[in-house]
Amino acid sequence: MAAPRPWTVLPHGPLEPLEENLRAVTGSLPGSPMARRMAVVRLGDRRLVFHNAIPLDEPAMQALAAWGRPAFLVVPNRFHRLDVHAFRERHPGLAVLCPAAARPHVEKVVRVDGGLDLLPRDPGLEAVPLEGARAGEAALLVRSPGGRATLAFGDAVMNVAHRPGLMGLLLRLLGTSGGPKVTPVFRRLAVSDRRALAGHLSRLAATPGLSRLLVSHGEDVTSAAPAVLQAVAAALR
Repeated sequence: MAAPRPWTVLPHGPLEPLEENLRAVTGSLPGSPMARRMAVVRLGDRRLVFHNAIPLDEPAMQALAAWGRPAFLVVPNRFHRLDVHAFRERHPGLAVLCPAAARPHVEKVVRVDGGLDLLPRDPGLEAVPLEGARAGEAALLVRSPGGRATLAFGDAVMNVAHRPGLMGLLLRLLGTSGGPKVTPVFRRLAVSDRRALAGHLSRLAATPGLSRLLVSHGEDVTSAAPAVLQAVAAALR
């Protein structure tokens, strides 16, 4: 197992109350011009599910502890392992869950308790494995009071704006920036069937009440989320 990274708080924004049962925060990503975004879902019994771990400063961590009890950490894929060990060290009872395809990689830094099927049955949360994604990545479907729905993605869908400078140029050349998309890098590394993934994203766009796409890299989509996701799917075909 690789040497563990200690609890390391990097610059991050405020903890954002997106819905009654959903919080999110944006933080910096070491060595990258892209930021990263963590989602936190509160289940009906007040247990918390973290998606894409980011260590936060003490006031933010205490606010989360007052909001609910940390219980599950979802590692969306093998690339999001940076701080999972530190999260488990801070919360020894935390269950670390990831797709089966990512498990050998995640277990290089932390013990994995199982797959996303171990998430408890809850009307506010469902893990939806993405068809055509050979890495086993799943979208988290968060249903909130009032009928609103959020789809939280790992790397399958990004929404990175064009950036200035040399690093911005690199993102453009890689095809990573420029709005909501399945990036060329993700297609090359993690997609086994583009048509299957496109079809699944198109069906997810029809999720009743879909109002937000919460992405791990870039800005959330909060305007016309179904149409945006349909356009992302169409670009894959």
